[in-house]
Amino acid sequence: MLYFLWMLLEVLALIVPLLLAIAYLTLLERKLMAAYQRRKGPNVVGVYGLLQALADGVKLLLKESIFPSNADKLLFLVAPILSFSLSLMGWAVISYNQTAVFADLNLGILYLLAISSIAVYGLIIAGWSSNSKYAFLGCLRSSAQMISYEVSIGFILLTIVLCTNSFNITNIIEFQEEGYLFFPLFPIAILFFISMLAETNRHPFDLPEAEAELVSGYNVEYSAAGFVLFFLAEYGNILLMSSLSSILFFGGWLDFFSWFHLPGVINFAIKIIFFAVFFITARALLPRLRYDQLMNLGWKYFLPISISLVLIVASLVTIEL
Repeated sequence: MLYFLWMLLEVLALIVPLLLAIAYLTLLERKLMAAYQRRKGPNVVGVYGLLQALADGVKLLLKESIFPSNADKLLFLVAPILSFSLSLMGWAVISYNQTAVFADLNLGILYLLAISSIAVYGLIIAGWSSNSKYAFLGCLRSSAQMISYEVSIGFILLTIVLCTNSFNITNIIEFQEEGYLFFPLFPIAILFFISMLAETNRHPFDLPEAEAELVSGYNVEYSAAGFVLFFLAEYGNILLMSSLSSILFFGGWLDFFSWFHLPGVINFAIKIIFFAVFFITARALLPRLRYDQLMNLGWKYFLPISISLVLIVASLVTIEL
């Protein structure tokens, strides 16, 4: 009994700060977008609008859930729960400092790749069960886009594994004590940063949610709690990809420089915030691609380049051995 209580406390210690981080990521996005567009943004609810995210969440949760008349109600309910659950499951293997990790798996990288692959099913089920042409087109776009860029991400992760000789996330971080992998693997890092925008359906790759032609994409028929779960899943995935980027290329919880001795969690949080700002800035600056441009970029450019870089890194590692 005590063991299960301890596990429950560990889960809550992981999920509650994560949900708060997601809530305030939305506020950060609205504030930064307002600054880029020379307006104030949320500034009424709470001091400087700090309670705006919580007010929006309460408002949406108190609204009535509406079910389309011809929808498959069971799958319609399951889809947002599945997407939200999978967005949380990825955090189980993320290492916050030398000792704080929920599950220190030896195959942590493969676990994250598997979770991101399964996440496609939540979007497909949502689009199909809604019985709406716009939602269905959005889920088709999303599944094709995520599968296309996951292939490149898989090869990019393989280069990291070849360099560090480990699938364990803690080992990958500790390998970078002598220097971040961002500098020797600069082209691979750039590919990964662009691919993670496509993987999370963010600008300029937000074709599944294109307002102009699809209204809102796969979640167009959702309201109240269902919409909240999809919203939390999307921003949870943004934070997850930001944390993965900092782990793979910037040493996770390691110090920035030898003369800084901040706690590991603070180092990690600063790096995550940096990548979260990168997501928001991309949304503010870049126009949306056409769908054919998105697919061409993934299959005709990113995939051949990522395969070539894997072969080059493998050759260099073999020569050193």
